[in-house]
Amino acid sequence: MSDPALGLTMLALIVVVIMMGFPTAFTLMGLGMVFGFTAFYDPNQPWLNNQVFNLMVQRTFGAMTNDTLLSIPLFVLMGYVMERGALVDKMFHSVQLAFRRLPGSLAVATLVICTFWGIASGLVGAVVVLMGVIAMRPMLNAGYDTRLAAGVITAGGTLGILIPPSVMIIVYAAVAGQSVVKLYAAAMFPGFFLAFLYLVYVIGWVLIDPKVAPKLPEDQLRAPVSPWLQQLGQRYSQRMLPALLQAVVAPGKALQIQVSEVRVTWWLLMRSLSMALVPVFMVIATMGTVWWYVVIYSQADNNAAAQAAATVSQPAAEQVTERAADTNSNGVSEPPGAQGVQLPPGAQGVQEPPGASGGVQEPPGASNGVQEPPGAQGVQEPPGAQGVQEPPGAGGVALPPGAASPDEPLQALGDGNTPDAPKQEPVPEDFYTGFWVTVAALVLLLGYYYKNFDGEQFEILSMLTKSVMPLGVLTFVVLGVILLGITTATESAAVGAAGAFLMAWSTGSLTFERTKEAVFLTAKTTSMVCWLFVGSALFSAVFAILGGQRLVEEWVMAMNLSPIQFLLLSQAIIFVLGWPLEWTEIIVIFVPIFLPLLSHFQIDPMLWGVLVFVNLQAAFLSPPVAMSAFYLKGVSPPHVTINQIFAGMMPYMLIVIVCMVLMYIWPGLTLWLPNYLYGGK
Repeated sequence: MSDPALGLTMLALIVVVIMMGFPTAFTLMGLGMVFGFTAFYDPNQPWLNNQVFNLMVQRTFGAMTNDTLLSIPLFVLMGYVMERGALVDKMFHSVQLAFRRLPGSLAVATLVICTFWGIASGLVGAVVVLMGVIAMRPMLNAGYDTRLAAGVITAGGTLGILIPPSVMIIVYAAVAGQSVVKLYAAAMFPGFFLAFLYLVYVIGWVLIDPKVAPKLPEDQLRAPVSPWLQQLGQRYSQRMLPALLQAVVAPGKALQIQVSEVRVTWWLLMRSLSMALVPVFMVIATMGTVWWYVVIYSQADNNAAAQAAATVSQPAAEQVTERAADTNSNGVSEPPGAQGVQLPPGAQGVQEPPGASGGVQEPPGASNGVQEPPGAQGVQEPPGAQGVQEPPGAGGVALPPGAASPDEPLQALGDGNTPDAPKQEPVPEDFYTGFWVTVAALVLLLGYYYKNFDGEQFEILSMLTKSVMPLGVLTFVVLGVILLGITTATESAAVGAAGAFLMAWSTGSLTFERTKEAVFLTAKTTSMVCWLFVGSALFSAVFAILGGQRLVEEWVMAMNLSPIQFLLLSQAIIFVLGWPLEWTEIIVIFVPIFLPLLSHFQIDPMLWGVLVFVNLQAAFLSPPVAMSAFYLKGVSPPHVTINQIFAGMMPYMLIVIVCMVLMYIWPGLTLWLPNYLYGGK
């Protein structure tokens, strides 16, 4: 059997062995060692001198020195700490009350929580299991269709691997040698757009068929109002914002409120007023951040350059005045009207004599200046020499003729950890118009919100602020410092892990036992990822040495595909592989096979990578081996069948395909944000 045939046999065998249940990482290393030993075997040498052992050491060292992998345990720890901290229960209840007037409010709340919790944790299985425990029974008890309940949990639970910060994005960045920061920016819009499509589908289904999500009883739509707030509304106004403002300015009547649960003080009124103004603060902070980034931060260098230009191009009058002042104080000056030495009228300065047009010229016949003697071609190598060469046997593991470099499939495992500085460019002309139109729209929305802001709305806002805002602030900080180029992905992950500990500790939900579980699970997950990289590095190198990579490239090239046809072919293969394989196996085994072909078809690796991320969403949702379905089945009531879960997942798989089509048609959906922040390639 030829070497390329051995390579393809190894590729096919890895799928079969993984489907049999063998550990992926050690299967990769085992097959890589066996087939590598065969590729390098020389009967004239002792078997211990086989170069596959050197290759194993080289690949292991290369994978373990990859800086990008440092961010994985920190992000995983962040997710496990928040999961073990039991922070979701109150969040789900408060979000459900906030969306109580929408059709299918429980399903909408589940999708929203899955989205933001997936962002915080990045763990598909954990999010699906957690939301299955929290939201599945309430939706079924409320009369929701089983397909609707199962679909929103399984689809929403997979968003965490797409929306940053995502472990899958970090793994792809390491494999493809891409910037983690740019990939985060590229995946931002598609991730939230996919979540938006899910919400549109759920609300549309409920509007068309209200029986799938009956309205909740009125008692489940009401938020209890504190007695002191009820009395405050009776004494001042039923609208809480004017009531709190009046109470802070003139607290006499408010301080007379007598309730057993709480003692009304001026500081309580101030805290309540601050709580009521949280939406205003959020709008100011958001729009202020946008203005600061676009107009001030990104324009700092441009403004400095403009000031320097203005300084250089001062008015001539000022310069003449300054020179005159310096001359009058430091020496002889020109008489009035004098402008230095002048030429007589008609003179044009020193000129060449008549007939001279080119200054000093070459003698007749000389056209090229100093020339080499006849036959000379410069300094040459002696006959047979080919420059400086390595001594015989040097160079580490040698590759057979025609084999691709082992580093090509993994793109040398680029670190992807250097912070990308946002580019400097002028403010877009339509920015100011869009900014102020947005501000006006937000002001109108705030006015409408506070028009109906009673005691019940205040209680819901208070619950949202205490349960959702800490997670929102943490997520905003983690993503913001990465996208703005302030920190690397690893440093941001450290901030996220510390913030998760602080948030869980502040709620009193993180015990020593839960912390120990989070640390052990983090170590287990990180070890799995690291061993996957070692096995993938060895497997890919052996596959390239055997000529399998070259054979795949020749097969694709022989098909004479257009770029769009190659995109469809590669994504279709990954979609099919998503049935039997996990996303880790697809990223570290099969994605490197396609990476060297992207440059030939002039396809942006970021666009292709984000398409792979979205594609793997469909893999999680497509029978017969959709892992999210089995995660949910494990925590669902006994009467919920796997077929019902599959039926609920299928529409979301079609939505994922629609999202991919839109990304094909409008690549700006993916590339606009990284190009705007960091510039194009």
